[in-house]
Amino acid sequence: MRASDRAYSVLREQIIDGDLAPGTLLAEVEQSSRLGVSRTPLREALSRLAADGLVAAHSGRGLVVTDVPLTRIAELFEVRSALEEQAARLAARRRDPAVFEGLQRELRQAHELLENGDPVRHEYYELVARLDAAIDDAVQNPLLVSTLAGVRTHVARIRRLSHDDPERLREAAREHLMIVDAIVDGSESLAAHATQLHLYRSLKNILGSMERNPQ
Repeated sequence: MRASDRAYSVLREQIIDGDLAPGTLLAEVEQSSRLGVSRTPLREALSRLAADGLVAAHSGRGLVVTDVPLTRIAELFEVRSALEEQAARLAARRRDPAVFEGLQRELRQAHELLENGDPVRHEYYELVARLDAAIDDAVQNPLLVSTLAGVRTHVARIRRLSHDDPERLREAAREHLMIVDAIVDGSESLAAHATQLHLYRSLKNILGSMERNPQ
């Protein structure tokens, strides 16, 4: 892996996970030393992060990690809803049933992952990521998938900035199972409706969490 790719991957993950909080200054000398890369590949990585909207220039300080205002979250979910609902429709139309039947079996056991707390909760997020990847593969539309990938980057970050509610995670697992059930059955309308319901509830939970726990 190229040094710039490695630096980009590490910084992106740390921003999404919240290890680099909004407002954090990404000074070139400090980050070069911390990541073990020279300043040229670091600049390439920072340029890619700026294109992703994860960092931005700020008042002569240099590049800082961007924040996620509540108004932007609502706008982001408007775009996400349009893309995810269409992806669910196409997945139900074009899916490989065996792939989604496997995910269906796993999601039926998802409550066990969520009952065991933080150490195992990560496995649930990995399961959701595999569901997203399976839907992306089924869609067979690279332009839609690439656009949706950019949106999901910010959604993942928002999820980390908000505070996980164990009950909400259990509800989300049930909603993901509804989506997969519809895709397995080949029902485009139900897949889109289940996706719409999931995103509506997710947005309400995130906004409520961030209002109760301002950053």
